[in-house]
Amino acid sequence: MFAVFEKSMAKPPEELFVPADDPRPKTRAEIVEMFSSSRPESTVCNLPNGNFMAFSHQNENPLQPRSIVVLDDVFCIFVGSLENMCDLKRHYGLSRNTTEAMLMVEVYKVLRDRAPYPPDQVIRDLVGQFAFILYDVKYGNLLAARDRDGSIGFNWGTAKDGSLVFSDDPTNVSEACGVSCGPFPQGCFFMNGRGLASFVHPMYKVRAIKREDDEGQVSCVMFQVDLYARLPSIPRVGSNANWSSPTAVE
Repeated sequence: MFAVFEKSMAKPPEELFVPADDPRPKTRAEIVEMFSSSRPESTVCNLPNGNFMAFSHQNENPLQPRSIVVLDDVFCIFVGSLENMCDLKRHYGLSRNTTEAMLMVEVYKVLRDRAPYPPDQVIRDLVGQFAFILYDVKYGNLLAARDRDGSIGFNWGTAKDGSLVFSDDPTNVSEACGVSCGPFPQGCFFMNGRGLASFVHPMYKVRAIKREDDEGQVSCVMFQVDLYARLPSIPRVGSNANWSSPTAVE
């Protein structure tokens, strides 16, 4: 899977960008063209404002399949599988033929529209090996997450124009972002308007660590939960507070 989102919408962590003079592609279109040329059978979804989500079965692990779905203007690419799918289908009142990607769209819609609980609690209910990217075209909401054990390879980075890049193939991200990239932290989720947070330890900060090579140059950017840095307590409010004043896309 592969996705590129503009800086003004996705607002990646500032620490994820490392200034460097290299031949990285400068635009989102150039980055997606690079991906498509290496995977001619891929499906590219053009989203508003020049954003992209792309999907391919190339080099897919049969034990960690990729799937894509588009429901009610919500796009979701899911990699892996959930061990508690039956329980989740019953909980959300879904049919037997519901896939993991379809489930995530329905879970997101409940969270967006009427959930009385925070997103970390929703994602914490997912049991299995997974990584996913979800984008709501109507409201401009972005949600991405990786399982608590980091069982699925999932990487992210910041392109030269500030765009946020996601992929389950580290080569895609490094080609697009140079050293401004690293593995997406396990047990964490990213929401535009909220940023990066841990669903395993939601009350603690997630900090950036820049890894250096033998010559002292930054080689990648890592993120991990700092169990010594507790976040201020925030009163729980309605589901509208889960997203930062979403505005419908014209």
